[in-house]
Amino acid sequence: MTDKRLAGRAALITGAADGIGHGMARRFAKEGAAVLVVDYDQERGLEVTEELRGLGAKAEFFACDVTQKDQVVGAVNACIEHFGSIDILVNNAYRGSMVARIELKTDDIFENSMKMCLYAAKWSMEAALPHMRGQGWGRIINIASLNGVNAHMGSADYNAGKEALRAYTRTAAREWARYGICANIICPAAISAAYRRFKEATPDVAAATDAANPMGRMGDPEQDIAGVAFFLASEDARYLTGNTLFADGGSHINGAGWAPDLGPDS
Repeated sequence: MTDKRLAGRAALITGAADGIGHGMARRFAKEGAAVLVVDYDQERGLEVTEELRGLGAKAEFFACDVTQKDQVVGAVNACIEHFGSIDILVNNAYRGSMVARIELKTDDIFENSMKMCLYAAKWSMEAALPHMRGQGWGRIINIASLNGVNAHMGSADYNAGKEALRAYTRTAAREWARYGICANIICPAAISAAYRRFKEATPDVAAATDAANPMGRMGDPEQDIAGVAFFLASEDARYLTGNTLFADGGSHINGAGWAPDLGPDS
């Protein structure tokens, strides 16, 4: 049972078909929000949309490749068309790249990561701005990563993209605060779709990663991460903007250990 504290609000969540995005979509739906499920995976996205409707929420699906500006802007427009507004914007979608040394990361790999991490958020935030500014209220929640904060090996493109996203979000928070728009970042440690693939590929490394977490485990997307997002989307967070919240079981305190075998030097 919830108090439906997001009743009357419309939320757009990218990457909502699985992992952290799915957990947030479920929590927002339970709290009364209308949810636009935005995802590259149409089959899974439609399933999640029906799932949210089963929870009693208004929900629609929008197929989107977040590396394409027209599709990202189209998602924002679809949220407004379906629900009459866009109140909460969550930029979460990401499709991973190979784990490899910096010198093996091509320009194309970096460009793709920057589009998914930074540009997708830039496009959606700028498309949502006129509507949020006009109503004098908005919540932007961008999902970054401890990978960037801790400069984890093997993922330089992802690290750079997520840290660029944090800088962009903080700047938007500063510029848009006067409009009643709060923009914040979550750095989660959770069982996402990417983490499940990582665990399947390298179970020993994943087990060591879990053990290194102060709480001894990775977070549950709905039970551990979505509540933080809900707080940021609520009225309780109306005076909080430009912040990074580490929903990570304490991993950020001493830096999460991450040293994959990247093979011999090139």
